[in-house]
Amino acid sequence: MITIGQLARYAGVTIKAVRHYHKVGLLPEPERDHSGYRRYSAQDAVDLVKIRTLAEAGVPLARVKELLTAGAAEFAAAISEIDEALRRREEEIRQARQRVVRLQAGDALVVDPQATAMLELLRELGVSDRGVRLEREVWVLMQAVAPDEAAIWLADKLESLADPEFRRIYLAYDEAFEFAPDDPRLPALARRAAAWLAGRPEMPGADPEITALAMAAAGATSPAWDALSRASA
Repeated sequence: MITIGQLARYAGVTIKAVRHYHKVGLLPEPERDHSGYRRYSAQDAVDLVKIRTLAEAGVPLARVKELLTAGAAEFAAAISEIDEALRRREEEIRQARQRVVRLQAGDALVVDPQATAMLELLRELGVSDRGVRLEREVWVLMQAVAPDEAAIWLADKLESLADPEFRRIYLAYDEAFEFAPDDPRLPALARRAAAWLAGRPEMPGADPEITALAMAAAGATSPAWDALSRASA
């Protein structure tokens, strides 16, 4: 016969854990002997090892209690079922880790490869972190709610970024985000953008509600940009 401390040590758990298993009915609590100590048997140690192993595998304690009294065939079937559940969890964890790695790598978690390439190009051009973030948030929503249209608009955006004049206008707009709405540079920038757009073929119109939602979600507005929109209207 062994003490609770010895039992806990043999099974690789704490005394607190043993008492918890007593409390929830997984391990019977023996009566105290004449000296006032509770004494445990070898079977108690075996049962405690089983309890610890099943609990560490994520088996709910209610199921652990059921398995401790199961016959050999029933126990083996239950263990196979638990093993399969653990395999599924392992796969879920593997996929989650892949998503984390992709997140560490940048934008690929939330937008498609073409949009990721466009965002990387913006960084290379010197667009501010704020500007890249706004673009990313807009494309996340656009690709989610209007993927066909978003693919067309994104292809057009990449084609536009190949034009040196558009790049200069884009960088000027990015800088203008922080301007005061009455900044004297804004009207000229609006005219410059309008002149560039006049030479472009007309694109399919975006759903104004989707566009507004995407821009609002990204925080893609400022007093200066509002002034530029009014000047371009």
